Amino acid sequence: MSGTLFILSSPSGGGKTSLARALIESMPNIAASLSLTTRPQRADEIDGVHYQFITEERFIQLRESGEFLEWATVFGHYYGTSQSWVNERLQQGLDLFLAIDWQGARQLRLTFPSCQTIFILPPSLPTLEARLRARQQDSPLVIQQRMDKARDEMAHYTEYDYVIINEDFEVATRDLMSIVMATRLRIDAQKTRHRELLSKLL
Repeated sequence: MSGTLFILSSPSGGGKTSLARALIESMPNIAASLSLTTRPQRADEIDGVHYQFITEERFIQLRESGEFLEWATVFGHYYGTSQSWVNERLQQGLDLFLAIDWQGARQLRLTFPSCQTIFILPPSLPTLEARLRARQQDSPLVIQQRMDKARDEMAHYTEYDYVIINEDFEVATRDLMSIVMATRLRIDAQKTRHRELLSKLL
């Protein structure tokens, strides 16, 4: 039995991480993929839970050995997804959510053409900026850099299978849950999941 890889993208502050966390807490047999990063660990983050924090030297070693399914440089820091980590959990039948940018999503579609891609859009640019400021994680300069980059990121939403407008968090969470449920009910997934039952019925 093989799980499904769900790719979730949005501009910074769009809500992809919070939505994925809410979904994982509400549905069985689904988890967040763990990315590796060289950026500093924030006060509210746990190594091995939110990210695996590693040195730039170690990241480059893993990249050169072909360990990453995808990797990118974001605001001067490296981010990457471990191929062995993802494959092991998918083979166990676990569905995985991976929150990455559009560049990483483009890379992963080549490796996992069956992955489901979802882009999260804010209801407006002022709302996006307000959410970034409310996080109190970045300086005004970094917030401005994130806003400058947001338009370019959002221009790639047409490359995705689904789009969710994150205006109301509860509604957006239900929309995300609907996508997961619909994917699990697709015929190829059901044939694999219920192979024994179907063999008895037909």
